[in-house]
Amino acid sequence: MQIIVSGLIFGCVYGLAALGMVLIFKTTDVVNFAQGEMAMVTTFVSFVFLSQMNMPYILSFILALIFSVILGIVVYLLIMKRVQSAPPLNQMVVTLGLFLVLNGVAGLIWGHHPTSYPEAIQGEPIKIAGIFITPNEFFILGLTLTLMLVFFFIFKYSKIGLMMRATGQDIFASNLMGIKVSRIFMSIWAVGAVLGGIAGIMTAPITFLTTGMMLDVLVMAFAAAVLGGFVSLPGAFIGGLMVGVFENLISYYIAPEMKLVYTFLLIVIILYIRPQGIFGGAKLVKKV
Repeated sequence: MQIIVSGLIFGCVYGLAALGMVLIFKTTDVVNFAQGEMAMVTTFVSFVFLSQMNMPYILSFILALIFSVILGIVVYLLIMKRVQSAPPLNQMVVTLGLFLVLNGVAGLIWGHHPTSYPEAIQGEPIKIAGIFITPNEFFILGLTLTLMLVFFFIFKYSKIGLMMRATGQDIFASNLMGIKVSRIFMSIWAVGAVLGGIAGIMTAPITFLTTGMMLDVLVMAFAAAVLGGFVSLPGAFIGGLMVGVFENLISYYIAPEMKLVYTFLLIVIILYIRPQGIFGGAKLVKKV
């Protein structure tokens, strides 16, 4: 049970990152491979507020998320909007280029040496039914569940969520109906950057703050999104939990080096049985 609970903590981080990827994909049909590096830059900015400006944790957290909003907007307006009419594959290649640029710039500014990052809530582990959980892990669980529910209800039941879904289905028809497509896309990129930034800030205390800290998280988040169907917000979150628990079990009972291999083997098996993912629905294909 201790291994499963620890896996759920990692799974929450994967779920947050996957949630940002799925939000962008559902609306724009683009997989943002720069999600992890945008999160890494946001985490470094929060660390600057913490260590160099001596700000309280909560203030640095809020300012870092404001920075992530600005970063998401800038990425969309300066880069992604210019290639918005290009095929989705071309746009994905652009996000891969952005991944390399952000990683290189972050390395030039902050270096490549691992740095410790403080937890949101510090304290001794609490023992519940023989399972030890730290206050910071409670914080990660609560924050992730809250964000997942908020974004699910916004996307499913609000007017802005309806416009996002309409834009994802047909950009031309959405323009005709008076929806500001560019504004919707910009908002989605900002929200995706915020979710990634939160995942990065939650990851840094578990590992170390470094320019490569989000690479494994990005891979596992992508795996979680695929497992959930890549179109379902609850699916992305539940997929993240499943990946987190599964990789923790593999690390403990087999070998940490094999967790990636077995995780993707699990995904291959599930997609072989259900190609659209666990929570993916049937997709209509127009025959010519």
